Amino acid sequence: MVKETMPEKTLNKSAPPASFVKLAMRNMVRKGSQSLVHFGLTAFGFLGFIVLIAWSLRPNLPQ
Repeated sequence: MVKETMPEKTLNKSAPPASFVKLAMRNMVRKGSQSLVHFGLTAFGFLGFIVLIAWSLRPNLPQ
């Protein structure tokens, strides 16, 4: 019985391009603390926005 080999087309394929997640992670590691600072500012801004909306739209409960 002769072993069948894969066609040459599939053997010569190059690796698929890196995914966006891999590129983003590589970029974050390369930039170091700048990414952490931006992440912190974004998180702080988002939490501040949520608190502001919650405070300004709080319901008026009867006393």
